Amino acid sequence: MTTAALFIILLLCLLMGMPIAFALGLSSITTILIFSNDSLASIALKLFSAEAGHYTLLAIPFFILSSTFLSTGGVATRIINFAIDCVGWIRGGLAMASVLACMIFAAVSGSSPATVAAIGSIVIVGMVKAGYPEELAAGVITNAGTLGILIPPSIVMLVYAAATEESAARLFMAGFLPGLMMGSMLMAVIYVVARVKGLPAQPWVGFKSLVQSSISAGWGLMLIVIVLGSIYGGIASPTEAAAVSAVYAYFIAIFIYRDMGPLKGIPWRQSKDESIGKIAARNLTLCLLAIPKSVVHSDTHKVFRDASKVSIMLLFIIGNAMLFAHVLTTERIPHHLAEIIVGWGLPAWGFLIVVNILLLIAGNFMEPSAILLIMAPILFPIAVKLGIDPIHLGVIMVVNMEIGMITPPVGLNLFVTAGITGHSITWVLKAALPWLLILLVFLILITYIPQISLFLPEYIDYLKGY
Repeated sequence: MTTAALFIILLLCLLMGMPIAFALGLSSITTILIFSNDSLASIALKLFSAEAGHYTLLAIPFFILSSTFLSTGGVATRIINFAIDCVGWIRGGLAMASVLACMIFAAVSGSSPATVAAIGSIVIVGMVKAGYPEELAAGVITNAGTLGILIPPSIVMLVYAAATEESAARLFMAGFLPGLMMGSMLMAVIYVVARVKGLPAQPWVGFKSLVQSSISAGWGLMLIVIVLGSIYGGIASPTEAAAVSAVYAYFIAIFIYRDMGPLKGIPWRQSKDESIGKIAARNLTLCLLAIPKSVVHSDTHKVFRDASKVSIMLLFIIGNAMLFAHVLTTERIPHHLAEIIVGWGLPAWGFLIVVNILLLIAGNFMEPSAILLIMAPILFPIAVKLGIDPIHLGVIMVVNMEIGMITPPVGLNLFVTAGITGHSITWVLKAALPWLLILLVFLILITYIPQISLFLPEYIDYLKGY
C-alpha cells in the first residue's frame, strides 16, 4: 500500500507539471504522514543530514564553481583551438575536433550542460561557417556534450557514490576508458559521414602551431592532471581535489589567461624588447594588486552567482531525492522489490535489460541526479545478489543518464543547444537523433562487456597490491 501510494503521488505531481524537487519532497512527506508509521521528525532530520552526511557530495559545488570559471575564463576557446590543430586536418576534422574538445572539457568540468554550452557556443558557428550543415553541427555537439557526466570528474558519479556508498575514486577510474571509447566511436562515425558527404578538412597547421596551441591550452589541461592525478595517486579525495580545482580555475582565469577580472585585456608583455626580468616584475606587481580587486570584481561576482544558482538547484533536488530514498528504505521497498525480481529467476543479463529499459524511460522525465538517488537503492541490492559489480552498474546507470540528457521532455542538452542555435527543441531533437543511435550501441557494449568499465580500477588495485 505504501509503495503504491508513494509512486502514485509522485506521478500525479509530475503530471501536474510540478518541479521534480518539489514532487519528490511532497510525495515523500505525504506518504509518511498518511501511510507510514515513520515519525514526522525524521523528515527534518533527513533533510538536515542529506548533504551534511555525505562528504562526497561536498565536491559538487566545487566542481560547478570550477566549471563556471573555466567556461567564463577563456579555457574552452583554447581547448578548442588545440583540438582543431590536433585533428582538424582530417576530413570532417572540425566536427571531430569538437568531440575531442568536449572530451577534454568534460575532464575539467564534470558537467554535461556546461560542456555543451562552453564548447557548442563556439564550434557550432565555426562549423557552419566552414561549410558543415547546421543540423550535423548541433547533433554532434548535443551528443558529445554528454561525455561531461561520463569522463571523470563527474558530478553524476559523485551522486551515485553517495547513494550506494561506493568509492568515488573507483567510479572515476571506471568512467575513463568508456569515455575515451565513446568519443572515439563518435569521431569514427563523423569520419565516415564526412567521406560520404564530402565535408571539408582544415589545412595542416604544422607542428609549430600545434605546440603553440598546446602551450596556450596547457594551463587548462593541467587541471586534468591535478584533479585526476591527485585522486588516482591517493593524494586527495574527490572532495579535496574538487576544492583544489575551484581555486586553480579561479587562478588561471583571473591571473594567467586574463579573460576576466581586473587584469582583463592586460598583456603579459608590453613590447618585444622588454626583458624577462621586467616582464616578471611587472606581472608579479599587477597580480598582487589584482588579488583584492578580483574578489569584488563584477566578473567574479557573476561567476559565483551563476555557480551558486546551479549548486543550490542541484543540491535541493538531491536533498528531496534523498528524502524520497529514505522513505523507500524505511518501508523496505528495495528489499521487497529485490525479493520479487530475484524470485522471477532472471539471469544477470536479463536483469540488465530491465535496468536499461527502466532508466531510459526515467531519463525522459527526470533529472539524472534524482533518478540515481531513487533507482540506485532499488537496483543496487538486486545487482549485488546477481553478482553484478556495483562499479559496473554505476557506469551503466551513468551511460543511461547520458542518453536521458538528449531525450525530451527533460533533456537538458537539448535546451542548451536550442539556446545556442536559436532553433526549437524539435529541430535540435531531429538533429541529435541519428547520433543518439551511437550512444545506444555504446550502451549495449558497456552493459555486456563489463571489463570496459572494470579494467582500469582493477588494474590500479592490482598495482597497489603489488
